[in-house]
Amino acid sequence: MGIFAFKEDQSLGEVRSVETSRITIRVTDGQRLQKARVGRLVAIQSMGDEWLIGIIERVWRHPVELPTLNEGEVPKDLTTIQQEENGVAVSLVGTYRERDGERKDTFTRAVFSLPEINRLVFPIEEKSLEDFMGILSATSKSEAITPLKVGTYTLDGKATAYIDGDKLFQRHAALLGSTGSGKSFTVASILEQAAELPHANMIVLDLHGEYSSMDFAAHYRIAGIGDLKVKKDNAIFLPFWLLTYDEMQSVFVDRSGDNAPNQALALMDSVIETKRAVITALGKPELLEGFTVDTPVPYKIQDLVASLDAKNEEAIDTGESYASGPRKGQPKTEKGPLTGKLSRFLIRLKTKMNDRRYAFMYSAPAEYDTYESLHDLAIKLMGSGTAKDGVNSGIKIIDFSEVPSDILPVVVGLVARLVYQIQFWSDPGKDGDARHPVVIVCDEAHLYLPSQAASAGPLERRALENFERIAKEGRKYGVGLMVVSQRPSDVSTTILSQCSNIISLRLANKTDQAVVRQLLPESLEGLMEVLPTLDVGEAVVVGDATLLPTRIKMSKPKCEPRSATIPFWYRWARPKAPVDLAAAVENMRRQSRD
Repeated sequence: MGIFAFKEDQSLGEVRSVETSRITIRVTDGQRLQKARVGRLVAIQSMGDEWLIGIIERVWRHPVELPTLNEGEVPKDLTTIQQEENGVAVSLVGTYRERDGERKDTFTRAVFSLPEINRLVFPIEEKSLEDFMGILSATSKSEAITPLKVGTYTLDGKATAYIDGDKLFQRHAALLGSTGSGKSFTVASILEQAAELPHANMIVLDLHGEYSSMDFAAHYRIAGIGDLKVKKDNAIFLPFWLLTYDEMQSVFVDRSGDNAPNQALALMDSVIETKRAVITALGKPELLEGFTVDTPVPYKIQDLVASLDAKNEEAIDTGESYASGPRKGQPKTEKGPLTGKLSRFLIRLKTKMNDRRYAFMYSAPAEYDTYESLHDLAIKLMGSGTAKDGVNSGIKIIDFSEVPSDILPVVVGLVARLVYQIQFWSDPGKDGDARHPVVIVCDEAHLYLPSQAASAGPLERRALENFERIAKEGRKYGVGLMVVSQRPSDVSTTILSQCSNIISLRLANKTDQAVVRQLLPESLEGLMEVLPTLDVGEAVVVGDATLLPTRIKMSKPKCEPRSATIPFWYRWARPKAPVDLAAAVENMRRQSRD
């Protein structure tokens, strides 16, 4: 016996038209139209113990124009003429089966057959709704070894909502929502559950230090000025030699100048020279077999500057000597091909080297110049970090809050590229199961993954290239993305289009809403109409990871992130806490809160 035992008088109406995944229902009784509410579920018996499940998208009631009478014509009985037309549009989302082989009460996203015309349509409510949502929870939970609990269904607050963690990260996910809608809470809740798994592996790119309160995670931060004097274990330096040639160009080469090609060529030659000299000094000739300008070997930036200086001041012997004058007998020289053409380039490079805000890149401690330093960095990024209580944790949170905004895209892209490349070059094993999967959580993605690549600067383009490659190819190598943003219209459409799972909290901006609609199948676009009316912490979840595309009240985490909005009016009305503005000014001058 299945969960649906409807009587004919409980029906909403009958099927009037059938499209690929959308059907229209004719409602002959105006009173029954009150049962139709947008977002509610309906059931249509397909055959035997198989029921089609749909979501109501639209409800309408239109008056019917009465026929006109000619002069002298006697009107017929008007009681037989329909006074109004009532209808409901439904989008089909799956199939419920009372029995599927040896299993009972199953739900699947597949729609195996479409309903016949005049089939009765029943609203799923009260006991039927409770039973169906229970089956939905049980099915979602049974399909994963350790299910990911995200909250409760809005339709039935007693039913726990689970999603498939494998499909969520395998096929990438986008978590979108306006400021204050609950994005950080949702991320923190997912991180908490991932931390309970024995071998979780997630990297959170935290741009504002919001997740510093997560005591179950390993915390790192890109080093600031204060880390130059006192060495701290959680500070990460990203030395200059980790940059690829393209990334170096984006930082130093002024492409608008006439000498841009000369600068780029000189930079490549000097990097190759410097790296080859280091490889030779290290006694690792095997590296030269696959050597490229981007081979990550440590070298001192001072050696690179010296090589560029030599090119800028180069004098070439012509093979002749002065025949007379004070320089008689001395060899004649002429300017080299790059003499004087690298002066502005060198000034730009030396200025950045002396800017202490970029110390994490140009003033890394001596241990970052060793051959093994990249091994240590890989362990921090990809291995099990150490949480505050000393327990190993695969959840790594990297704080980028002290990175200057002008170089932020390159730095974030550098971290993502290292993770992808290390994963790419790791041994896949016999069946590809030797790679340990890792997920990169891209917080505030709109700041470094712009939607318009053509108008993006060279720094943003480098970051885009790295993340777009992960979005397109990362699944094959066990690298997943979770893109988090409050402005989806400002995020690369290439990356968002690769996200097969959308968790959308409240979005008030129409442009942002339009972007989310474009990411969904046409049959589910109507579900997005509720985005501006969602409650805080309530989301529309659509994609491969969820059985039913619907509204879910997301769970609050135990460790709340530091992203709570400051209550202005409330704080103004209460006694003022002491604020040391002088200390704040000095922190600004020192570029450190220590």
